[in-house]
Amino acid sequence: MLPPFSWSEAATNWQFAPIVTGFTAILAVLYLWGAFRVRKRHPKRPWPLGRTILFLLGLLVINLATQSGIGTYDDTLFWDHMIQHLMLLMIAPPLLVSGMPMTLLLHASRNPVHAWGIRLVRSKPVTWITWPGVGIVAYAAVIVGTHLTNFMNLVIQYDAVHEAEHVLYLVVGYLYFLPLVGKEPIKWKVSYPLRLFLLFLAMPVDAFTGVVLGSYQTYPFRPMAPRNWGPSPLNDIHQGGAVMWIGGAAIMFVVIMVTFFSWTREPRSSAAMGWFETARRSTMADRMNEVPPTATATARVAGAPPGQGGRPADVDDDDDQLAAYNAYLTRINGPVSHNSKSSE
Repeated sequence: MLPPFSWSEAATNWQFAPIVTGFTAILAVLYLWGAFRVRKRHPKRPWPLGRTILFLLGLLVINLATQSGIGTYDDTLFWDHMIQHLMLLMIAPPLLVSGMPMTLLLHASRNPVHAWGIRLVRSKPVTWITWPGVGIVAYAAVIVGTHLTNFMNLVIQYDAVHEAEHVLYLVVGYLYFLPLVGKEPIKWKVSYPLRLFLLFLAMPVDAFTGVVLGSYQTYPFRPMAPRNWGPSPLNDIHQGGAVMWIGGAAIMFVVIMVTFFSWTREPRSSAAMGWFETARRSTMADRMNEVPPTATATARVAGAPPGQGGRPADVDDDDDQLAAYNAYLTRINGPVSHNSKSSE
C-alpha cells in the first residue's frame, strides 16, 4: 500500500520504467545528433534551439507522467490517473510536434534515408492518417472510449492494457496536433481559422467526459489499488472528472492562444498569412499611395507593371517602399509641428 499522496511524496516516490526510459533516451540522442549534423552542414542556418528544447520537453513530460509520482499513484487515485492522461494526450504531443522531428530528419539525412523519408511523408497511409478529420475523430473516440466504457475496467485489471493506453494517448495526441500546431511537410496545410476551430472542438469532448464522470452516483469501475487514506472512491471519480473538464479546457486554451498569436505573426504572403499582418501591410500600402507624387518620386520602383501603383509585393523588405512610408509620416506630422511652433 502506498503512503498518503502529497506532492512531496509524488516528487520523491518514483518508479523505474526501463522501456520508457530507453525509448525516450534513444529519441533524444537521435534528435540531438540530427540537430548537430544540421549545424555542422549548414553553420549559417543551424537547427533552431527552441525546437530542440520543445522536443526534449515533450520527452521529459512522458517520463514524468509514467515514472514520477504521477505514474506511481496512477493505479491508486483516479484523479491522478486523469492528470497522467492529460500529460500524455494534451501536453507531450504538441511539444513533440513543435519540435518538427520529421523535418529535422530530412535536413540531417542523405540518401537513401532522405529519399525514404520523403516517400514516407507523401505516402497514402500517412496522408490519410494525418488528415485533420481523422485526428479529431480519433481524439474524441479515445477520450470517451477510454473513460466512459468498460475499457476502464480492463486498464485497472491488466497492466499491459494500461501501458498500451499510454501509447494510444501519445499516438492519437500526436496525430491530432500534427496538422494544427505543427509545420511538418505533410500534405495537409490547414488554415489558421480552421486550426482554431478544430482545437475548439476538443473542448466540448473534454467537458462532456468530465461532466459524466462527475455525475456518477455510485462507483462505476473496478476498485483501484487498496488504500486507507484520501477521498472515497466515488469522490475520487468526481475529482477525476473535474481534472478532465477544467484541466483539459485550460491546456487547450493555452494551445489555442499560442496558435492564435502564431497566426497574427505569420509573415508569409500567402492565403495562410495572418490576418493581423495582412491588415498591417494593406494599411501601409494604402497610406503610401496617399503621398503626393513629388514626395514619392524617388520612392517608386521604375518600370513597375501598370495597375500595381509601382509598389512591390513586400513593403517591409523594399527600401523604396520604406522611403515612401517615411514620406507619408513626414507629411502627416508636418502640419502638427508647424502648428505647435505657431502657438509658441
